[in-house]
Amino acid sequence: MTAPPTVALLGTSADPPTEGHRALLEGLAEHYGQVATWASDNPFKQHGAPLELRARLLGALVQAIGDPRIEQLQLLSSPRALTTLKRAAAHWPHHELVFVVGGDLADQVPRWWRAAELLQRCRLAVVPRQGFALEPGALDAIRALGGRPELVRLPVPATASSTVRQHPSPDQVPPALWAELVRHNLYGLGPQPSRSPR
Repeated sequence: MTAPPTVALLGTSADPPTEGHRALLEGLAEHYGQVATWASDNPFKQHGAPLELRARLLGALVQAIGDPRIEQLQLLSSPRALTTLKRAAAHWPHHELVFVVGGDLADQVPRWWRAAELLQRCRLAVVPRQGFALEPGALDAIRALGGRPELVRLPVPATASSTVRQHPSPDQVPPALWAELVRHNLYGLGPQPSRSPR
């Protein structure tokens, strides 16, 4: 019997998307064959830009990557992962769903709304991030809820959206996003105001 096709599900705050997001999306496409991504509000975070703008930035990144295996599907967006998973199951009724989280977020998973139900409905992939240690016991806590976490090691650079918000750096932000970031004066990247002559 042929195994069902797999789709990796990657929700992200995209606040803003970084070169790390690009590398992660490309790596997931190589590993799983199909990736769906979306911008979302994380109940555990404060966000630097409205969801609509973050979704637009993520869409620009996906378009710049230009890989047909990677799509942005914003209709999956929800602050509750289980809601997202149910929407994904309705969209891909014959696929195996793999919910992807960064290693730095693995310890949050057991605190998610109805986490045990989520973990029984999908596979959970944990991608360690360079420069961010995986919390001791995080995977054990997921297993205790019935989850089957799989570590997926991908070449993702040690970039973080929080670092970009505090210290904007061209090498951490994909070039396709800069025009949009400047246009909306996001994360301090807008043009300097002109000064009146004295």
